[in-house]
Amino acid sequence: MTDTTPDAAAHPAPQGDAASADGPDVDLDTRAQLQQLSTEIHKGVVGQDAAVTSLVVALLCRGHVLLEGVPGVAKTLLVRSLAAALDVRMRRVQFTPDMMPGDITGSLVYDNASSDLVFREGPVFTNLLLADEINRTPPKTQSALLEAMEERQVSVDGASRPLPDPFLVVATQNPIEFDGTYTLPEAQLDRFLLKAVMPLPEREVEVDVLRRHADGFDTTDLAATGLRAVVDIPSLHRAQQDVSAVKAEDPVVQYIVDVCRATRRSPSLALGVSPRGAIALLRTSRAWAYLSGRDFITPDDVKTMAPSTLSHRVRLTTEAELEGTQVEAVLAATLASVPVPR
Repeated sequence: MTDTTPDAAAHPAPQGDAASADGPDVDLDTRAQLQQLSTEIHKGVVGQDAAVTSLVVALLCRGHVLLEGVPGVAKTLLVRSLAAALDVRMRRVQFTPDMMPGDITGSLVYDNASSDLVFREGPVFTNLLLADEINRTPPKTQSALLEAMEERQVSVDGASRPLPDPFLVVATQNPIEFDGTYTLPEAQLDRFLLKAVMPLPEREVEVDVLRRHADGFDTTDLAATGLRAVVDIPSLHRAQQDVSAVKAEDPVVQYIVDVCRATRRSPSLALGVSPRGAIALLRTSRAWAYLSGRDFITPDDVKTMAPSTLSHRVRLTTEAELEGTQVEAVLAATLASVPVPR
């Protein structure tokens, strides 16, 4: 299992100086709140810095995240900690082979009082949806999330119903267990802004986890850890507006396009990055620049966000898979082959 999230060691979570942030239109207090968000989440989750940063980036970009990791690496706790730090509604859905689309989106039910059919909302009507083990449910049910993720609405019986704002889907899957699972199709994978891999912790981190539990840490009582809401919905909306205003100069835009086009020419890839993937890389680079305290994108921002933004949007050739080639190695070689603008 290879970590495709921004390298927490090489690229620590940005801690830009809000007081010296560039750009007169940037809300400095809001940026400071967003930078504090990671600190609050770590009151509930030890380590997993890269995955935490990926969730914050996805929030700023109004995107969705695919979390991949073996059982027991705090995927659910991470999402619950994020919800507590944001003070938003969260729902968790355990995907199973017998789950139907209506179990996600909601359905029409007969109301005895009105003698009519009324719509009963499904769990997708929330701010933060944890789709646990999404690859355990059939494609028909997986596809029920596509409209919600892309259009931020649900259509039932010809009527479209908007979802709350903000709306974030965090889906999890187990990379080592394949019995009774259904591979996510490329069309659905492309709807996820980022893929974040949560590896097994280092020894020191695991010791810290056990020490906290020995001292009475209760995963069901995050308030006892001191975790508090530091970002409200209006502040998040302001931050999202600030991110969308981060400047992308033409040389950097061309660099993003060249990187994505290079993946389509790679002999190791049967499927390269689509234009939607290029747009996603632009969005995540803007968020990283914002968190770093800048109002413009640099090529380094693009390089930092490329692995987690693009790794799930490409597919190795059969020959490359048989040779044991890793997607991350191909992306690294692709980035190295594209001239960096000055």
